[in-house]
Amino acid sequence: MNVQRPNIGVGLRPTHYPYLEPRPQTKVTWFEAISENYMDSKGRPLDMLTLIREDYPVALHGVSLSIASAEGLRPNYLQNLRTLIEQIDPFIVSDHLCWTGLQQQNLHDLLPIPFTDEALNLIVDHVDQVQTFLRRPILLENVSTYLRFPYGDYTEWEFLQAVADRSGCRILFDLNNLYVNARNHQFDPYLFLEGIPTHLIGQIHLAGYTDMGTHLFDTHSKPVYPEVWDLFSSLISRIPEVPVLIEWDEDIPEFPQLEEEALKAAHIWTYHHGQTHTQPVSAAIFSGFS
Repeated sequence: MNVQRPNIGVGLRPTHYPYLEPRPQTKVTWFEAISENYMDSKGRPLDMLTLIREDYPVALHGVSLSIASAEGLRPNYLQNLRTLIEQIDPFIVSDHLCWTGLQQQNLHDLLPIPFTDEALNLIVDHVDQVQTFLRRPILLENVSTYLRFPYGDYTEWEFLQAVADRSGCRILFDLNNLYVNARNHQFDPYLFLEGIPTHLIGQIHLAGYTDMGTHLFDTHSKPVYPEVWDLFSSLISRIPEVPVLIEWDEDIPEFPQLEEEALKAAHIWTYHHGQTHTQPVSAAIFSGFS
């Protein structure tokens, strides 16, 4: 991968299909598609994803793999995912380190797991099954949570590292989720950040949360906050080659505004890895936040 320039992508959302369909030149280098939106869908959605894939690398990001489900993996889901992978040839396939339902019913939420040896063994076994069936490695994302189990054998970052070390998968490091959890569960986000070996990180997510007063809620409905940009600046200074994604799923702006958010990430990358350092990152990126 070329590390001479930032590798910043955005999520492909139906809101932007009319803008992207004429194939305009954009300021992003890749797109990420939600796997489930295209696995069982034909017509315009798959046509748009195929069109985008002709011009850009594409990552597939799932929300329903349920890798931590004690009930096991769903064969039909995996087959549909493999079919989509064969059609699109993504450069990354990812999902979340969580479970999403019971008795084959999807609750459409990313549910927390206990950080125990029992859960670790289950997840490592499931990752092996998935990677064998898909014939490729996957990435797993740390999720935002609003409650925690009162017991465990690991911290969250130790657990995440253990899953990657033992299964051979890599980590999709969501820095917004990291900050949301740090605030909700009152720990130092930089302790988590330093606890993940950089060679295990295969992708970074950035997004905006909503402050509910009593807790932060991971809504992907706002620009990235300064505290999350700070975490990104600290991490990207050490791993320039990792692809970075801006997620925006609610109150989605027009595509040019989404591009501008991606350019903030590109500017931080350039500050650390470009030929010249022209001004402090905080002054260049965080101006305009109240």
